[in-house]
Amino acid sequence: MPAQMPPALLPLSQYEATTIVALLTVGGALAGLAVRIWSPARRRLVMWCAAAGVFAVHFTATVQSFSVLHEGLAPGTLSDLYFFGLMAGVIGSVIAAFVAMLLIASPSPVKATIGFGLMAVPFTSWAVVWVVSVVGFLNVPTAVPTIARWVPAVLVGCTLAWCGLRPAKRAIAWVLNLVFLWLLPALFTAVQAVLGTRVLAGDVPEMLLMGRQVLTAALGPDGGALPTILLALAIGLVGVGVHEVISRRGSGQRIAQ
Repeated sequence: MPAQMPPALLPLSQYEATTIVALLTVGGALAGLAVRIWSPARRRLVMWCAAAGVFAVHFTATVQSFSVLHEGLAPGTLSDLYFFGLMAGVIGSVIAAFVAMLLIASPSPVKATIGFGLMAVPFTSWAVVWVVSVVGFLNVPTAVPTIARWVPAVLVGCTLAWCGLRPAKRAIAWVLNLVFLWLLPALFTAVQAVLGTRVLAGDVPEMLLMGRQVLTAALGPDGGALPTILLALAIGLVGVGVHEVISRRGSGQRIAQ
């Protein structure tokens, strides 16, 4: 019974798929951010150490959690599908964590911007999990879902403002970040909808069909992505404009002196 199950380090459940992604990827991203802020002289060595630390934590959590899950599943094909499906998701999330870590830790502003944009949606999901854990599921303020919808756009907009538009190749990061802001929330919605349904559980063809339908609807004009994309773009452009004004004033003052 659930009450008799030993604790696991990861919430291995089809209902917690996006939470698993958030937990694992944000861990890797924060390691990359720590390296970037530190900016050590021996960057390559520190990156190897950070990668080893992330791998050790993720490997330990994965092995322990799946050992607990394996002991709690009844033998059968459906259990195998459940077990290996979750394992594939966890492995993919670990790989994504390393990608985010390498991008964010990179000295290149373009790569770092892409990494930050890639993590905006998972980070928001991670923050919501913390809120729910602290206040309890039934006590979550009604404003939290609304705020969570706009947080990725604000994060992406601030990242674009930090990146800037010069040289011109930085426009690549702008385009990719806006694509992430359009695509990733739709993916999270589709995954949560498909894996959260009890009616189609185990019917893989129907689950895939439902996932495609939900994803198509979320990516469409009625999916609600356009306002968030416009907000991120507006914040980014305003930030770049303010930075240009401040830079010109600083240059004018130096010339006057």
